[in-house]
Amino acid sequence: MPRPAARLSRPLPAAAPEAPPVLCAVSEGVATLTLNRPHKLNAISYGLADALMTWLDALETQAEVRAVILTGAGERAFSAGADIPEFSRSVARGVDAALQDFVRRGQALTARIESFPKPVIAAVNGLAFGGGCEITEAAPLAIASDTALFAKPEILLAMPPTFGGTQRLPRLAGRKRALEHLLTGDSFSAQRALELGLINAVVPAADLLPAAHALAHRITRNSPLAVTAILNAVTRGINVPIAEGLLMEADQFARLVPLKELKAGLDAWCNRQASAA
Repeated sequence: MPRPAARLSRPLPAAAPEAPPVLCAVSEGVATLTLNRPHKLNAISYGLADALMTWLDALETQAEVRAVILTGAGERAFSAGADIPEFSRSVARGVDAALQDFVRRGQALTARIESFPKPVIAAVNGLAFGGGCEITEAAPLAIASDTALFAKPEILLAMPPTFGGTQRLPRLAGRKRALEHLLTGDSFSAQRALELGLINAVVPAADLLPAAHALAHRITRNSPLAVTAILNAVTRGINVPIAEGLLMEADQFARLVPLKELKAGLDAWCNRQASAA
């Protein structure tokens, strides 16, 4: 007769909980969102993209949060781009799945970052390839460490960028300079990213987050309503003829005229001038 199966003397250990794909910390009115998949070079999985959107939704309604910094966990990468194995499974399911799962999700994320009503600063701490570069392009402001490396490598996968990279990089860098990087897939340095207008500054790696926070605080000392008005006018106006952009600018100003913040700002300026006379 067969022997009965042996019973386990103790239960199997529970699986370790998976780390959240995005971490959030708030200090002195600035929220730092950290892409938290360092073992995958902070590749943008569907879960990470969804979590980042959820955090942005939450932070938009928190009045005490005046600015947002985006950075990557670990020392190697801001984000090496999309999670290719996950994306490949969507491609295998056909056009509709690839568009819905990947393209629309990625474009919605970069559009949200670009149009966020509070300043978003990308603090690029390492590789910013593919989707990581596209997040940097979408962020209104960006600072990179001197060890950061950028690339538009989608063409090496036989595809174009799909999170807005074919549209935003030419607007930032100009058609010919953008096409050089889009059509070759070659990586480029933080200094080159600065020359292209992709980032605002290059700093030593140890100074990256302090520099991002310093920039955030230089902005948040100003009226939050004026900051939002400027962000809205620039983001919406940059892609339309200047006549339309000027109407948008006037509309943003008109919204502030009835508010006490504008009166207080004008009164303070007039009082300073009178004191100096």
